[in-house]
Amino acid sequence: MTLAPFGTRLRHAMDTRGQLCVGIDPHASLLTAWGLGDDLAGLETFSRTVVEALADRVAVLKPQAAFFERFGSRGVAVLERCTAEARAAGALVVMDAKRGDIGSTMAAYAEAFLAEGSPLFSDALTVSPYLGFGSLQPAVDLARANGCGLFALALTSNPEGHEVQRATGADGQSVAQGVLRRLAAENAGAEPLGSFGAVVGATLTEAGADLAINGPLLAPGVGAQGATAADLPRVFGDSVRNVLPSVSRDVLKHGPSVAALREAAQRFVEDVSTVTKL
Repeated sequence: MTLAPFGTRLRHAMDTRGQLCVGIDPHASLLTAWGLGDDLAGLETFSRTVVEALADRVAVLKPQAAFFERFGSRGVAVLERCTAEARAAGALVVMDAKRGDIGSTMAAYAEAFLAEGSPLFSDALTVSPYLGFGSLQPAVDLARANGCGLFALALTSNPEGHEVQRATGADGQSVAQGVLRRLAAENAGAEPLGSFGAVVGATLTEAGADLAINGPLLAPGVGAQGATAADLPRVFGDSVRNVLPSVSRDVLKHGPSVAALREAAQRFVEDVSTVTKL
């Protein structure tokens, strides 16, 4: 079945389920906090519990591929099941893999996550544009063909990010602004929302760049990293309605109780709604 464009599906999900992305980040300390082993069985229980609790109610789930890959092929198999079950339950899945390369290698990364029939097929993929935005073209083309989306790293929440992202070229424009400009071009004319988004940290003091890309803005940093829903209008300005705040630890720490996970996610949805609907 041909999917509607990712931006269309995401706009609908955010409007009906609220603006929230919950990460599925089964790192060792969280597994231990849940009373699980840092092993394949713990990984399986953790991921399935998060899917059971949230996939039928939050707009987006975002598995962090690295936490599954560290268990080898059996961990990737858990990731495959987690992705398929989350999508079947109604959540959009953004695979947080931050892939980036050139030519046929970039095409292979895209096929792994954005090709119909792939066991890791996801609604969107995080990508790194720092081999030049044009290096992402195979992923852009495949995402567009299959109704998927991309989130390109632009202004990330880690303090080291400014070393590259805020650097300026001969035209006086920052690297991040160049990425945002290219994303805006990919989204030109899309309604109600383009499918090619940017990763912009909610912890930034200010964006210092034009975020009006007609696409979604994935905003890590809300919760454990220190940002709150109240910070979103300051960072994102008039683009706040297109922001998808990404929360991991501050929701996941409430497991393994399904009810507690749901309550925590709902609190974030309500907090974000109060500032984005103003």
